[in-house]
Amino acid sequence: MLRVQTLDVCLAAGKRITMENSDTIKYPMLEAILAIQDLPLQPMYTNRDVAKIFKVCVRAIQNWITAGHLTPRALPGRWKFFPQDLEDFLRNSRKDDQQ
Repeated sequence: MLRVQTLDVCLAAGKRITMENSDTIKYPMLEAILAIQDLPLQPMYTNRDVAKIFKVCVRAIQNWITAGHLTPRALPGRWKFFPQDLEDFLRNSRKDDQQ
């Protein structure tokens, strides 16, 4: 785990958001996005929750699942995502400069 007192996130629009008093940040990219949108970190997310986080439609999330970019967990009820799943998706979503 990464121990952080202050995490600064700079946005392209020049906005600056600071997450203070965080003892530990397990999912830095996800937590930064959630802080920007003033959403809480949850233990599990639905397709609809993930669509809200990434500001896309639920169909886009389904397309990402079909393409293998995002992997859901088959839990009772519906597919769910753990924060680690979303953090992994964010880490793997970088565009390759060599393509």
